Amino acid sequence: MRLYSKIYGDKNKDLIILHGLFGMSDNWNTLGKQFSKNYRVHLIDLRNHGRSPHSQEFNYDVMCSDILEYIQINDINKPILLGHSLGGKVAMKFAFTYKDKIEKLIVADIAPRRYDTDFAEKVLQTLYRLPLENFEKREEIDETLSSIYSDRGMRLFLMKNLFRNENKAFDWRFNLNVLLDNVTNIQEADFIKGICDTPTLFMKGGGSSYITSEDEVIIKKHFSNCSIVTIEDAGHWLHAENPEEFYDEVMRFCLI
Repeated sequence: MRLYSKIYGDKNKDLIILHGLFGMSDNWNTLGKQFSKNYRVHLIDLRNHGRSPHSQEFNYDVMCSDILEYIQINDINKPILLGHSLGGKVAMKFAFTYKDKIEKLIVADIAPRRYDTDFAEKVLQTLYRLPLENFEKREEIDETLSSIYSDRGMRLFLMKNLFRNENKAFDWRFNLNVLLDNVTNIQEADFIKGICDTPTLFMKGGGSSYITSEDEVIIKKHFSNCSIVTIEDAGHWLHAENPEEFYDEVMRFCLI
């Protein structure tokens, strides 16, 4: 599948960034432009997200194959691969499957283990029941969602996926039906077997529970050449909540 991407910079070294569930390349625009001072930055929309094609398949195997195809089509040689949350798992899968294709790996706030998808399923069910055809303004959708999700930041994150389709009606950029049917496919991490010696940086949010002390033991078991850093004053969306420290830590690792 040919993925949509935004490319910033014209340097000889490539940095590929993979967003999380419900995300898109747009979420990384600011940091992408910053990274482009040193790299040619590829902000990718995973399949069934953003402006990339929709498909009935949604699992780590096909997403990993999509990244390989993107690297081949764009004639990229050993990029640095950075993934957040879902994107981080895709990046880990890629590192274990095609270790010789990347130079370094950066995993943001996700561990190589199983995570349940109950919350994601409930979000998808909520959005599925939302009668978009009845709304004329984004503010009306936000008001309706506010009765379910009090966190305005979360609502804005989800609503960034809204667009006007060919009939001028609101629609979702992500493939809502397929994600709802297949979201449990992203629970597992059974592709983590053996040891990956690719230089790897794990980044966790200081206020996030996605990477625990027990997870750090698992990380060090499977990634023999890794470091783990904490981004303070940040939760799961550490790149958005503390972008300055996030940028500094990424660049410190990349330029070693």
